[in-house]
Amino acid sequence: MKPSTELHSLIKSLTKSEKRFFKLNSSLQSGDKNYLKIFDFVEKQKKYNEEELKEHFKAETFIKHLPSEKNHLYRLILKSLRAYYSDQSVSSQLKQEIKNIDILNRKALYKECSKFVKRAKQLAEEYEKFYYWFELINWEKRLLEEAYESGIFTINLDDLINEEQGVVDKLRNLAEYHVLYSRINYIFRSGGFTRNEQEREVVNEIEDYHLIKGKNTALSTRATTICYYIKGVCSASKRDYESALIFFRKAKSVMERKSKIRDDLQQRYIATLNFLMLCYIDTYDFKNAESIVSEIKALKGKKAFSALDSKVRLFTATLIGELSLNNRKGQFERSIELVPDVESGLELYEEKINKEKQLLFTYNMAYAYFGIGDYRTALRYINEVLNDNEKQLRQDIYSFARIFNLIIHFELQNMDFLEYDLKSAARYLNKYDKDYQVEKLFITHIKLLSREEEIDAQKAIFVKFNEKLKELLKIDRENVILEYFDILAWTNSKMDEMSFAEAIQKRITAKK
Repeated sequence: MKPSTELHSLIKSLTKSEKRFFKLNSSLQSGDKNYLKIFDFVEKQKKYNEEELKEHFKAETFIKHLPSEKNHLYRLILKSLRAYYSDQSVSSQLKQEIKNIDILNRKALYKECSKFVKRAKQLAEEYEKFYYWFELINWEKRLLEEAYESGIFTINLDDLINEEQGVVDKLRNLAEYHVLYSRINYIFRSGGFTRNEQEREVVNEIEDYHLIKGKNTALSTRATTICYYIKGVCSASKRDYESALIFFRKAKSVMERKSKIRDDLQQRYIATLNFLMLCYIDTYDFKNAESIVSEIKALKGKKAFSALDSKVRLFTATLIGELSLNNRKGQFERSIELVPDVESGLELYEEKINKEKQLLFTYNMAYAYFGIGDYRTALRYINEVLNDNEKQLRQDIYSFARIFNLIIHFELQNMDFLEYDLKSAARYLNKYDKDYQVEKLFITHIKLLSREEEIDAQKAIFVKFNEKLKELLKIDRENVILEYFDILAWTNSKMDEMSFAEAIQKRITAKK
């Protein structure tokens, strides 16, 4: 069985401050500290190698029980991290306060216990932490029994029961929104956009749900943010960017009005900014897209966004956003300038960057190199996408990567391979039920182009292809291909004998 790399991943994720805190805590413990020897050795390994670890400590007795020693070290690190972050998140603070309340109650220090309950409940209410709020009300009811037995009747039980019911309603309301979020998120993460009438019906069903279409259905700020976010994703998945922008701007505004809740919802806030940026790019509103990129960059270094998870999300949102923005504008040289930053970030964060973001990085870099005419490097990147096809993830990227791959081979004049790969690409594209025709139009004309060697004959095919493409792209849903590859600019570049970048910029200028 392959040795687990979980300990190595955890150690490598630690910051200097976290490591220092762990070492300090360890120094206070008595007895043998074999786990520190393992810690120091594993920390130096770029990639985990258990055989190397065993060889290094072969003279040590503890190496005979390595699995249990590793497990012990893993748990000690987590214990240290819990202590390190005990007062750095609201949830952690509330957990600690509830532990304090329990201890004081066991000591029969009811007056002091009541003070802790009151203080913790204010915090839970302020941050809309309904689970903890509900638990604190239960503590308040327990303490109320003690107060009644002591002849103190200053608190009304009915008020407390009404408050409890309100918290339960808000908790149930929020949970229901999370279920809806999971449904729309699955559709978007699997396909990127609705590809057929069946998928659009699912989105329409979510949009028609009473908590989504109704007014004042969200019972809390948290619920309001997720409601607008769901509406935005529904609209974006149908490429209704005008509506998507309205909803994402509302989600952003609600979070910014309650900054404490925004700081506790870092993931949703970054995702909202990311969607806003992409919607602006897809509607060619580059000025606002650049403004959102600046807002995302400005979050770096802020205390609320200092956790590793937030750092990774800010890195991917910023760099993918800038790559997408430059590529859409035809400013491919600017994208190439970002490649060293992308590669260093990918190396720094490694497996912490999810597969979807890795795909977007790779595809965008392929597009950038294609844009500057470096087709061989573009082919290397697009092959990375094609060779790692996930069955359930972003099939939109994989589908258009097939088209992009054929275009790259055409530019490299790999005609034999192009004709061979056409059949495979056609089979793949026909495998998924999609109700737009631009892919079929492309396959038909790239097949004709692969069989012609004469430049004039190819140009004639491009003219016909361009004419049919312009007509087809009058249908809004067919325009989806332009979000992945500006095929209209490509055909224009071949007809007008200009670079791909120049054709994109000319087309954008004509749109203004």
